[in-house]
Order: sequence, then C-alpha cells, then structure tokens
Amino acid sequence: MIRVLIADDQAMVRTGFGMIIGAQPDMEVVGEAADGVAAVELARRLRPDVVLLDIRMPRLDGLEALRLLAGPGVADPIRVVVVTTFDLDEYVHTALSNGACGFLLKDSGPALLVEAVRAAVSGDALISPSITVRLLEHLSPPAPARDDAGLSPRELDVVKLVARGLTNAEIAGQLFIAVGTVKTHLASVQMKLPARNRVEIAAWAWERRLVG
Repeated sequence: MIRVLIADDQAMVRTGFGMIIGAQPDMEVVGEAADGVAAVELARRLRPDVVLLDIRMPRLDGLEALRLLAGPGVADPIRVVVVTTFDLDEYVHTALSNGACGFLLKDSGPALLVEAVRAAVSGDALISPSITVRLLEHLSPPAPARDDAGLSPRELDVVKLVARGLTNAEIAGQLFIAVGTVKTHLASVQMKLPARNRVEIAAWAWERRLVG
C-alpha cells in the first residue's frame, strides 16, 4: 500500500483528497494535518510514502515544511507533492529546489493527483501541465537539432502533445488510442531520449521547436 499524509488547512480539501486517495486499491491515508508544524511532526513520525502538502498554511508555510522534510541536507528525505491554488513561478521554483516530487494545482483533477502520487513513489516528478507549458515557454531554445532520437512518428505525436500540457487521458483521446498505449509510448520515449519524466520530455520538444 502507498501510505499518504494530507496536509492542508481546509478541512474540505483534506476530505476531498482523502476520498480520492482512499478510492485507490493500493493507497491509504495514514494521517491529516491542518498546519505546517503538524505536517512536519506527523510526517517524521509516520514516515508516509508521500505527503500532499499545501503552500499557504498557518504556523508554518508549506514551502518551509517542505524544506524541513525534503530539502538540501535532509538525511532521509520524505517524498512531497505540493498541491496548491497558487501557481506563481516563484513558488514552483522554490518547491522544486527544496525537493518536491511534484507540483499540482488543486483544480488539476483526481486522475492527475493519483498520477502524481504514483510518480513520486517511483522516483519521478509530475508538474501540472499548465505550469510546465508556462515554464517551458520562457526557454530560449537553441537551433533545432536534426536528430529525432530514433522516435517513431507516433512517439513524436505523443511528445508534442505532452509538450502542449495534455494529460495521458487527453493524449489518448486526441490520438484515438488507449491510455495504456500512451504510457507505453512515453516509457519508450524516456528510454530513447533519455528523460526521467514528462517534464524533461516536454523540454526536449520545446528545445527543438516541435511545439508551435
């Protein structure tokens, strides 16, 4: 079982996330915290597989709690996915530099929340597609490279849609293929590039100006 701790100052959010996590056959909620201090204390005591952490919380904000749980110098870091209403670039960069395994907006939907938890457990990182696209748009891409890394035409189709911020389900719908097929293509793409996660896949596409 994937053990999840939920930290958010809004009871309704904790309840909603708890229902989503509890509905998964391989996940369970092991604790809830309504402020940053309690989140750090519970995480250190319970050692969950993943902490879902809000940013703006009383007593101790989420970014500082994240630094204490997963930041540089932490001997035994805990996997943390930041889930917030605020998508400021400053928050994103601070969260990722302090060891976050993901950064989601609260309106991302249940599927992406579950996907982020699974990604964190597997050592990957998932960022809300809209944030990924905005960050990558700030890149000053080099001249397009001719090498397509051996990707097939269908794999390139998937890569372009990842770079546009689409989820696996949305990619499947647009290409008229199964979600499992999308995941298979992405696994192949990660090996060929190589890339650790969909953020790096998207960056590769943007650098080669594959996205208009």
